[in-house]
Amino acid sequence: MYILQTVVVKQVLTEKMKRQLLLSYEEQKSQLQREYEQLRFEQKKAEKKYKNSKKESAQLYEKEMQKRLDKIQNIEFQVNQLSLLPLGSELKEQELQTMTEVNVGDRWSDIENEKTIIIKDGIIIDIR
Repeated sequence: MYILQTVVVKQVLTEKMKRQLLLSYEEQKSQLQREYEQLRFEQKKAEKKYKNSKKESAQLYEKEMQKRLDKIQNIEFQVNQLSLLPLGSELKEQELQTMTEVNVGDRWSDIENEKTIIIKDGIIIDIR
């Protein structure tokens, strides 16, 4: 019989991974800033075009712009946290579902324990 089991995948923080994460964060932040500026431009355009429904459209744009600003703040927080982490730290990357074979006579405690895969620079270095 097979059962589904959750496996946690963790990355070991290396200098290479740290650079990749910082680059990814900067790209995300840049994209969000472009979206924010685009929304601001569209808001001004809509204000000029639809003077009667100015308040409703302004609220919608403000809400979307605030979402972008919140995401930018979150990214800045993650960058700060990343700078505090020492090299060699394990970062949870994802959780996967695997099929595990269960047979009569197997130790349930061995099957029940959460499995973890440790990756360093794209190579599996440990399975716990």
